[in-house]
Amino acid sequence: MGRWRAMGPIFLALVIAAAGSFFIYSWMQRQAAPKVVANVEPDKANIVQAEVAAVDMIPGTKISVEMIKKGDFLINSLEPGHFTDSAALVGRVTISPLKANELILEHRLASIDIKTGGVSALVTEGKRAVAVGGDKVIGLSGFIYPGNRVDVLVTWKDPATDAEITKLVLENVLVLASGTLMQRNDKGDAAPVDVYTLEVTPEEAEILGLTRNQGKIQFALRSPVDSGTIATKGATYEVAMTHLLPKSTGPQKSPPVLDKPAPLAPRAERPAKPMITVEVIQEGQITKHQF
Repeated sequence: MGRWRAMGPIFLALVIAAAGSFFIYSWMQRQAAPKVVANVEPDKANIVQAEVAAVDMIPGTKISVEMIKKGDFLINSLEPGHFTDSAALVGRVTISPLKANELILEHRLASIDIKTGGVSALVTEGKRAVAVGGDKVIGLSGFIYPGNRVDVLVTWKDPATDAEITKLVLENVLVLASGTLMQRNDKGDAAPVDVYTLEVTPEEAEILGLTRNQGKIQFALRSPVDSGTIATKGATYEVAMTHLLPKSTGPQKSPPVLDKPAPLAPRAERPAKPMITVEVIQEGQITKHQF
């Protein structure tokens, strides 16, 4: 009896260990098995159809029925200003680019009373659109696009001094459009000319017209986050040639003048030592030597 009583705890421990191993093995199997996710369709009550672009549209595009289509959106994801009726969009004019399948919003369109497409729909009230012809140098080799902002520089001869000067005359000017036209050159041949349409105030339009006809125009592309204004004096030949010269740190000091050393006193003459006469008698002859 005592023997079976001693074996009881050992047997119980083995049963507990086996049960624990079985449960751990089953849990690990469930974790390693691939999870099957049920394909749950969203509640149709939360889905609404809104108008999206069927094709890419550039600024100034007059929207037609073929350019729009319906798209499904969750009610909570729709932005304010969307359209659910295509009739409200037909005839409207875009003022910013739209990509295919992009939601059409009110702030991306011109005022409802503007029904004519093109650049005229993009001009801000109180401003004017002025076209400037140029080449690849003026347009930074094609890197100026609609929506960019540029500074306008002009190079011409000063009527007072007949010296050339380059001056920044307009700042932070919006580019409404860019394109290429075919015009006749001096030889009568057709040649491509880059044309850039700028949005300016009436006063800036006058300045641009004068400088365009009297000098050579150059564009400087601005950063989209830079809206600061910098007043410049203009660059002349002298300004350009001295721009990178070393800066002067102040008046140059001449080296200090040292006093001339005093002349040395003449060396005193030593008194002459008395002469010593030595007589040498050799083979009956007497020779005298003085020291």
